[in-house]
Amino acid sequence: MPPASTKAPDIITMGCRLNIAESEAIRDMAAGQDDLIVVNSCAVTAEAVRQTRQAIRRARRERPDARILVTGCAAQTEPETFAAMAEVDGVIGNREKMEASSFAAITEKVRVSDIMAVRDTAPHMASAFADHARAFLEVQNGCDHRCTFCIIPYGRGNSRSVPAGAVVDKAKQLVDAGYSEIVLTGVDVTSYGSDLPGSPSLGLLIERLLKGVPDLPRLRLSSIDSVEIDDRLFDLIAHDPRMMPHLHLSLQAGDDMILKRMKRRHSRADAIAIVERLNAARPDISIGADIIAGFPTEEEAMFENSLALIDECDIVHGHIFPYSPRAGTPAARMPQVDRATIKARAARLRDACAARREAWLRSLIGTTQSVLVERSGLSGHAENFAPVRFMTAQSSSFIVPATITALENGALIAQEAQQ
Repeated sequence: MPPASTKAPDIITMGCRLNIAESEAIRDMAAGQDDLIVVNSCAVTAEAVRQTRQAIRRARRERPDARILVTGCAAQTEPETFAAMAEVDGVIGNREKMEASSFAAITEKVRVSDIMAVRDTAPHMASAFADHARAFLEVQNGCDHRCTFCIIPYGRGNSRSVPAGAVVDKAKQLVDAGYSEIVLTGVDVTSYGSDLPGSPSLGLLIERLLKGVPDLPRLRLSSIDSVEIDDRLFDLIAHDPRMMPHLHLSLQAGDDMILKRMKRRHSRADAIAIVERLNAARPDISIGADIIAGFPTEEEAMFENSLALIDECDIVHGHIFPYSPRAGTPAARMPQVDRATIKARAARLRDACAARREAWLRSLIGTTQSVLVERSGLSGHAENFAPVRFMTAQSSSFIVPATITALENGALIAQEAQQ
C-alpha cells in the first residue's frame, strides 16, 4: 500500500479555541487535498464576519486556482452571505464539517442543515491539535442559553456532550503523542453532561480524566460560565496541582441592569464573590474575562460599573468586545449606543485591562515559573498563562522551571531554563 499523502489543505481559522480544535480535525479529514482552502468562520460579532470575508478575498488573491470552502458559525448562521461571494466555491454548515465527505468534492454551493436538530458530538471531533505544545480537547458543543446579544446557539445548536469514556481515551492518546497540557474546550463547557445519562458534571468529568490519565501534567479550561462553577469543580480548581491556576470567565458586563438585559444568570456581586473565593483558595490564580462595551441602553454609569469590575475581579487576561448587533437576536432590537461611544468605551476597557495586566506581569519578575515550551523553543506559557520568552532556544513541548528576569513587550523574559 502506498504511503498516505503528506499534502494538506490550507486552513484559515477565525475565532475561538473550539474553532482551533475543529480546524485541526478538518485538516486530518481533508488530508491530501492541497488544492483546498477551508475557512472556518466566526459569527460572534459583525466584525468577526467582516474579517472572515476579508480573509476569503485575500485567500483568493493569493491562490486563484484553489477551491475555497467556507464553514463554521458564520457559514451556519448566514450562508447566503458567503454563497454570494464570487471567491467562494462552497459553503457547509457546522454539522457538515464533521463529515470527511464534505471536503472530498464540492458538489453544491450550499450544504447547511438545521443545527438545532443535531443531538450528538461527532467522536472524531473530540480531540484535535493546534500549532502549540498544548492540545485542545473538545468535550462539549452548542448552548442551551439564549443571551440576548448572542448568535452562537444558532450557529452551534443545543448543548451536547462527549461521553466521559471517549474524553479519557482521547486524552490518553494526546499524552502518548507527547502533549504535556490539554485544554478542555466547548461552547458552554460548564454545562457539560446535562444531556448524558445521569447528568455527570464537568467536575466529575475532570476527576475521571485526571484519574484515568495519571501521566497528564497539566489540564486547563477554556472560557467558562462563572455561575456554573459548583463545589466539585471549585475544589478541583482550588486544590488540584494539575489543574492550571488560570480561569477565563464569561462575565460580559459589570452592571446588574445590563446583565439582566443581556439575560445573563449572574449578578455583579456573584462575579466578585467567585473571584474572591478563588483568590483566597489559590492565590496564584490568574483571571481572564470577556466584557462587552456599549451594550444597548448602556449609560455612562453602567459602563463605569463594568470598568470598575476589571480591578474588582483582578482581570489580567481581558477580552474586550465592542458590541455589534447580530440580526435575529433580541439585543439588536433594543435602543443602540452610538458607534463612537462604543469605540471609546472599548478603548477605555482595553486600557484598564492592559494596565492591570502589566502590573501583574511585573509582579512575577524574580519568581520561578513552570513553563510549557512552545514548538518554536523560544516561548511558552506559565501555569497562570503568563507569556514567557527565552533568550536561548529550549526543547519544545517540555515543561521547564524558568527564572523570570524582566518584562519586554508584554512578555516575561527568562534568561535561561534551570534544567
